[in-house]
Amino acid sequence: MRDICEMNINTFDLNLLRILDVLLREQNVSRAAERLALSQPTVSNALARLRELLDDPLLVRIGRRMQPTPKALALEGPIRSALQQIEQTLNVGESFDPRLSRQTFRIAMTDFVEQLCMPGLLRRLQDRAPNLRLDIAPLAPSLPVDALDRGQLDLVLGRFDEIPARFARHHWRSETLQIALRKEHPLVSGALDLDTFLRLRHLWVHGGQTRGMVDQWLGEQGLARQIVYTTPNYLQAAHLVAASDLCVVLPTQLARHFATLLPLQLHDLPFALEAFELELVHLAQRGQDRALGWLVGEILRVV
Repeated sequence: MRDICEMNINTFDLNLLRILDVLLREQNVSRAAERLALSQPTVSNALARLRELLDDPLLVRIGRRMQPTPKALALEGPIRSALQQIEQTLNVGESFDPRLSRQTFRIAMTDFVEQLCMPGLLRRLQDRAPNLRLDIAPLAPSLPVDALDRGQLDLVLGRFDEIPARFARHHWRSETLQIALRKEHPLVSGALDLDTFLRLRHLWVHGGQTRGMVDQWLGEQGLARQIVYTTPNYLQAAHLVAASDLCVVLPTQLARHFATLLPLQLHDLPFALEAFELELVHLAQRGQDRALGWLVGEILRVV
């Protein structure tokens, strides 16, 4: 098989790489054409040319979607990185006007971080960048390095244990934890001590993790709580607890928010846990991207 580096770059239409990049993002010819502001036949013809030039089908239809081939997946990251570097080079010295920008940013975060961040950010963007588009994706417990490397994500906002050196990180805020349970709970009428905490039936928001901060601390003390329900959704957890005799440990700001909307009582944990940090992360090589830098600054101002 041939690849791009074996071809004569002088005869290769570099516009095809931009089309391939969007096709790999969308995995759908019609959506790619819409995003590129091209006709569907134009994009289909470009895909046919790419298949011939690269001697590979690149995208194979499976049901209603198109799945990238192994070669397409291998090319995706380098092509996207090269296009980003070209764009950044061309934009050196140019200003970014958020009021005129129609750029789309893809950001991964959990639903609780979305609740903390997005209302304030959307209020800021309404006047400062009215045509900017945000595309929010769910966040796994570990840093999605492949999606960031390939340009499938511009930013991630969350809590991460390890961040490779090729990524830039910005501290956004510190968070603590509180216990939420319904008012008039039969086991809790006053202060909540450790013995009562251990007698409660717990809902755990796992977020894809195998063990959270609370269970790690309990395990170190030779203790365990009774978890009878697990869910990946912070926002649903508060509603479930308000309608049952379960309790849930939530980030403090989220717990306080829901206590104003639902019949919940809140308590501090009956043991000390350190605060955890929420960080904004992106590829360090995109540090010269003025639009991305502007958006990072706006997010950091939302506390």
